[in-house]
Amino acid sequence: MSGLRVYWLDPNTPDGAFPDPELALDEPNGLLAMGGDLSPARLRRAYAQGIFPWYNPDESILWWCPDPRTVFDTGAMHVSRRLKRTLAKADYAVTLDEDFNSVISHCAAVRAGNPGTWLGPEMRAAYAKLHALGNAHSIEVWRDGSLIGGLYGVAIGRMFFGESMFSRERDASKIALVWLARQLHAWGFPLLDGQVGSGHLYRMGAIDLPRSKFLKIVRQSIDKPGPQGLWAFDIDVPASAAHIGD
Repeated sequence: MSGLRVYWLDPNTPDGAFPDPELALDEPNGLLAMGGDLSPARLRRAYAQGIFPWYNPDESILWWCPDPRTVFDTGAMHVSRRLKRTLAKADYAVTLDEDFNSVISHCAAVRAGNPGTWLGPEMRAAYAKLHALGNAHSIEVWRDGSLIGGLYGVAIGRMFFGESMFSRERDASKIALVWLARQLHAWGFPLLDGQVGSGHLYRMGAIDLPRSKFLKIVRQSIDKPGPQGLWAFDIDVPASAAHIGD
């Protein structure tokens, strides 16, 4: 959609409806609405429609649904020869929902060349609530007792919406992404949403889907039963307790 129309969401009605995601702006790509709140009800409703919040801590809440949408087919991750060697070496451990708060804190940390973070205290608290309710999940990569990488996102039914990742050592976020995709594939999740494309995601096999096709898959996936509560791997993964921190 062209033009400057952005919808306003009443912060006092967390159960209020979002506008049709297809009404999002062309420029900036995907901006749909502003305002509202970050209550669990609002966030679950947003993700179930393929919408996500993204804004700086000193701004009003902004809601997005870009076109195209960058996603991973969970059964078609691209793993380079070097990364295959890293995965096979297994000098690390991976876990699910072992330390959500540390993962999101690392994702929010200020990084070189970036003077701020979009993951302010309000956002971190909101996703922590979703985690407690079984809708937000983390994957952790450990080595020698230290958390070296990971990512977190939101799950509705059999759809996983990736939010942010971090690495403290080489390839740690890639390790997290590959093992998460493999587990999601085993559970029957067709896609892992990456939101907006980047060179890093495309090198891992991400593709761009037209928003209409993405939203169709979301609608088909969110009503299918997914794993409940805290997640744990049920595929074979590197899991030596010697690597996992206290």
